Parts: sequence; structure tokens; C-alpha cells
Amino acid sequence: MEDRVHVPSPHPASHITEHVGYRLKRAAAALRGAMDKALREQGLTVPQYSCLELLDERPGLSNADLARGTFVTRQSANVVLRGLKDAGLITRADVTDHGRALPVHLTPAGRQRLHAARTAVYAIEERMIEAIPRRRLAALLADLDTMADALAE
Repeated sequence: MEDRVHVPSPHPASHITEHVGYRLKRAAAALRGAMDKALREQGLTVPQYSCLELLDERPGLSNADLARGTFVTRQSANVVLRGLKDAGLITRADVTDHGRALPVHLTPAGRQRLHAARTAVYAIEERMIEAIPRRRLAALLADLDTMADALAE
């Protein structure tokens, strides 16, 4: 039988489920599961929904921009965009006048699908944030940003 190697915890925690990383992952998994279910009813995946949201905010983004904004690889973003284009939710030029980036835009059907999906996703977010006191939301968001920034390369 092997002995466990003791590595000091970065904060008081007697079990792995008490670690910040574990709790963040648990919350992210719960959010992803709820979003997967709600978006499936809209005929979308989470990355597709994220792309639609980004394009609504910033029309004309490139594949690389969308990949970064949705936390997927460029190759995965291409698959996502192909699915959205095949569904008639986006337009993507075959060629561009300048540079190599092919700008992407929402179609009217894309805007309509986004509205329905956004309603479902925002209801999930509302359920999630109602679980904490409203006065703590700004501090929670700031702390999450600070933790992400601390790990950024």
C-alpha cells in the first residue's frame, strides 16, 4: 500500500470538495448542464449560443475572435460556425476584401433564435444569482475576475 504524499493546502481544507477549484468546477458544471438542457430545446449548443451572443454584440467578428470569445479552438469554432450557417442563423462571406478574416453576421432567423435562447439562459442565470444575497453579487463577480486574472498568462 502506497503512502499518500502530503502537500500543504493553499487554504484550510480537510477534503478536496472544500477547495476553491473544486467548487468553481462544480458551479461551472451545474451551469453548463442547465444551459445544455435549455439550449437543446432551442436547437443550439452552448458554444453556438455563445457565438450568437457575441455576434449580436459585435457583428462582423472573425472566426479567431469568436474562438477566443467562446473559449474554444479555432477548429472547434469552424465546426460551430458551420452548424450555425447550415441552420441559416449566420452569414459568413466566402471571400473578404482585405486580410484573411471572414466576417460573420447574424441573420434575422439568428436574431430570433438568439432571443428565445437568451430568455432561457437568462432565466437560468437569474435562478443561480437569486441563491445569493443581491448585495454580494458585485463582490462575487469582482472576485471571479480577480481569480481569472491571477491565472492569466
